[in-house]
Amino acid sequence: MKKIYILIGSLGLLVVDLISKAWIQTNLAVGESIVVIDNFFELTYVKNTGAAWGMMDASWMRPIFLLISVVVAVYCLYYFLKEDHLLALISIALVMAGNLGNFYDRLTLEFVRDMFSFNLFGYPFPVFNVADMCLVIGFGLLMLYVYLEERKVK
Repeated sequence: MKKIYILIGSLGLLVVDLISKAWIQTNLAVGESIVVIDNFFELTYVKNTGAAWGMMDASWMRPIFLLISVVVAVYCLYYFLKEDHLLALISIALVMAGNLGNFYDRLTLEFVRDMFSFNLFGYPFPVFNVADMCLVIGFGLLMLYVYLEERKVK
């Protein structure tokens, strides 16, 4: 039963990601910003054709990114069905939501829509989206799960 609730949460995050991306694309031009908190947080519409935070920015890599996303989705589905530990399930569900959100953009638009722009201590942090947050938090929790499991073994 817990897997159903976790999947519903994952689907909810995917929907929030896609709605927020649609909103930013509809309401801002590429490169345009709305200041939310002066000198700290802006909503900025960015088209990302690269990997995380625009790294390896090359449209020719799109098929590779799509293939990686499919492999990640299959891997996540397999381990989600196999796993029963709550922390592992949550981390896998977060990775699935983030992966599918960015996969949808790459498949249908040929780029990923990013919008959250932070200035941290004078450093402009790379622009990101809800899917990216899910991926980072999901992989972080997965590393925590693996660490805790390894400690049990020792």
